[in-house]
Amino acid sequence: MAPEFHHQLIEQRAADLRREAVEYRRAREATRRQEAEQKRQSSGERRRGLFRKPASA
Repeated sequence: MAPEFHHQLIEQRAADLRREAVEYRRAREATRRQEAEQKRQSSGERRRGLFRKPASA
C-alpha cells in the first residue's frame, strides 16, 4: 500500500471516529438531561391526593 494512500485512510478513519464520538457524547448528554428532568419531576410534590376519594372519618 502506498504511504500516501495509507495516510489518507488513517486520516479518514480518525475523522469518522471523531464524528462518532461527538454523536455519542450528544446522545449521552441528552439521556442525562432526560433522566435529570424525570428525577426532578418525580421528586416534586405528589399530587395523587387530588384524585383520591375523601377519607371517611
